[in-house]
Amino acid sequence: MSRTKRNYLWQIALLTLVGGSLGGWGYFSLCPHHYYNGYPLIPAYFFLLGVGMINLVEWGRRTMPNRLLQIYMLVRTIRMLVSFILMLVYCVAVRTEAVAFALTFIAFYLIYLIYDSWFFCTFEGSQKMKKMKKQHETNV
Repeated sequence: MSRTKRNYLWQIALLTLVGGSLGGWGYFSLCPHHYYNGYPLIPAYFFLLGVGMINLVEWGRRTMPNRLLQIYMLVRTIRMLVSFILMLVYCVAVRTEAVAFALTFIAFYLIYLIYDSWFFCTFEGSQKMKKMKKQHETNV
C-alpha cells in the first residue's frame, strides 16, 4: 500500500468518525425531531466511496500516470452521478424524511468534496515538486 493511499484512508476514516459523530450529536441534541434512523449510513456511504476512489486513482497512477487527472475527474463525475441518483431514489422512496436526508446528504457531499479536492491538490503539488527536483538533479 502506498503512503498516499495509507494517508488518504487514515484521514478519511478520521473525517468520517468526527463528521459523523458531530453531525449525529448535533441532530440528536439540537434537533431530535429531525434525526432519522438512516443518518449513520450517510457517512459510511461517503467513506466507502472514498475507499473506491483512492483505489481507482492508485490503479490509474500505476498503470496510466499520464492520465491521472483524467481518471480523477472521471471518478469524481461518477461519484456525483451515483450520489445524485441515490439521493433521488431515497427521497422518492422515503418521503417523510426526504428534506432532512437531502440536506444532510448534500452537507456531507460538500464536506467530502472539499476534503478530496484539498487532498488531491496537495498530492499533485508534491508530485510536481518531486518531478522538478528530479529534473534539476539530472541537469546539474
